[in-house]
This record gives sequence, C-alpha cells and structure tokens, in this order.
Amino acid sequence: MKISILGSGTCVPSLERSTCSALVSVGGSRLLFDSGAGTIRRLLETGHTILDVTHIFYSHLHPDHVGEFVPFLFSTKYPREYGRRTPFSIIAARGFKEFYKNLQSAFGDWIVLDPGIMEILEVDADGPDRRDFADFTVETRPMEHTDQSVGFRINAGSKSFVYSGDTDYCQDLIDLARGADLLLCECALPDENKVPGHLTPSQAGEIAALAEVKKLVLTHFYPECDEAPVFDQCRKTWSGPLDLAQDLMEILI
Repeated sequence: MKISILGSGTCVPSLERSTCSALVSVGGSRLLFDSGAGTIRRLLETGHTILDVTHIFYSHLHPDHVGEFVPFLFSTKYPREYGRRTPFSIIAARGFKEFYKNLQSAFGDWIVLDPGIMEILEVDADGPDRRDFADFTVETRPMEHTDQSVGFRINAGSKSFVYSGDTDYCQDLIDLARGADLLLCECALPDENKVPGHLTPSQAGEIAALAEVKKLVLTHFYPECDEAPVFDQCRKTWSGPLDLAQDLMEILI
C-alpha cells in the first residue's frame, strides 16, 4: 500500500501546501481522499490522472475538502475523445447524494456523467459502517467535526491505513485507528491555538498512543503550524514513528 500526500494544508492559500488530500494505491485501485483546491494538479505531479482514480472518499462537505469535485466531474466528462469509460465510486456519509443533486441545480448537465460511470455509496454518519471492495475493505466511524463527518480505515491484506478527515478528539477515531499501520491525522493548529472541531499535536499524539498505531503522520496544517514546534508538541504524548506531512510525500506500508 502506497500513500501519496496530495495536500497537507487547509483553506488558507499556500504555494507549499494544497488543501488536505491523499491518494492511496492498493492493488489495482487508486483511492482519493478528499479533493479540495490543488488536488488535481498534485495528482498529476504524482504521475496519475483523474482517469486513474477508482474510488473517492469524502470525509465531509466543507469547501476545502470537496472544492474540486465539480472540476473532477467536468474534466471526467470532457473532451469526449478522452472522456472516462471505466466506472468509479464515491464513498461519503449520508447526504452526499442530495449534495450532488444540489450541485446539478447550479451546473446542470455539465457535471452529469454517462450512466454507469459514477456510483455514490453513502455510509452511516451516526455509527460504524463498512463496505467491501475487490482490493480492500473500508470501515467508517463518525468524527467530531460536522454532522456528516466520517473517518475511513482501509484494510488490504495485513495492512491498514486510517484517514481522520477533520475532527476533534473523539473515542471513535481511537477505535477506528486501533492497531493501524498508518494514521494520517489532522493537526490543524498548535496546542496553544486549540479550536473546537480540530486537533492539536498533543491530542493527535494521545489518540495515536491509545490506538497503538504503528506510525503517525500529521497533516491539515494551518499557517500557525509552520511557525510552531508541532513535532515537539506531539512528542509530549507520542513516542512512536512520526512524520509531518508535506505535499507529494510518499509513504509505503
């Protein structure tokens, strides 16, 4: 399983950090997690195109996580001679179908694909859920951010990857990440700038420690994190393998 960091930032524009997104390669599948501004360009920089993506996972519906959903659909549809012919799936919390319907009221047929190309699978945002695919299984749990926020765990053979999406400290993330090979965890602001709905370095470290993950990678950094000792703050609660995400970083598990 290979994880490529497509974006390690937030809604704040940055030349160094695109909005939070990751690509997971497992077997013949290419799994895209969130798609805010800059995702498609970063995808190209990894040597992939939108046509390679087999599954898209949306953690929630804030603009910095779904901002390039419409460009993804529009680029998938046109130009016709390069248009997509292979199906892909979207996995998100209940309410995503209604979200897509509302987008169609704004963009019309420009974002409507040929029948059989896109499948939307909705998961429970109030409790644990699971879906099985050819190359992997996905487990989900609700996160403490919005009513439609979910975290994802990908299991493939003996390997496991967890994507928190945006969240505050919660038991569901600890349970979802238990024993995982890699936890890609949001860490929006330094300890001294804690805000509701987001984690700090020491909180992310505590979650990783309680879940006994094998490796922790922090991501979703607001600019304050670039001026703070984020690594050292995480070390207050986490002594295991630790990295701070950078755009285009690749991790093998």
